[in-house]
Amino acid sequence: MESTGPIAAVAWLAAAAPDPEACRREWEQSALGLALLPAGRRWDLLSVPGTLGRPALRLLERLGRGGPVLFDPGDDSVAFLVPVGTAARWVGTGLRGAGEGSWVVLPHPVRRGPGLRWLVAPDGSGRLTDLMALELALHEAAAGLDGPREHL
Repeated sequence: MESTGPIAAVAWLAAAAPDPEACRREWEQSALGLALLPAGRRWDLLSVPGTLGRPALRLLERLGRGGPVLFDPGDDSVAFLVPVGTAARWVGTGLRGAGEGSWVVLPHPVRRGPGLRWLVAPDGSGRLTDLMALELALHEAAAGLDGPREHL
């Protein structure tokens, strides 16, 4: 079992970088606490509009099947860290993926800034969002956008 907590979270995310120590320094020295990391090494990233992502996250939390989740207030999007290879296979309206060959800006897993931030921060365990649960949660969230109906 992998260790969890703030130190483990920093180590887990930084391990995706070509130079993990440089990544840690970048987080610490950046006024916003941001670092550029490659997707497709330890995780992919799936981003959806916030109107879809927030209700999906609530369902994932109820199911206990979520992983790290980001919020970008700049474009009101929610991004889920998912298993490697997912971004190449998932398609959908409003869905953006970052996988192998992509670089993404990620906030420090513990520090909070005014912009890009974690809704669910990594805990260092390596846990990612369960894909079957995410698909279900996104379908339920999309159905809920049409108006109030009874779902899960």
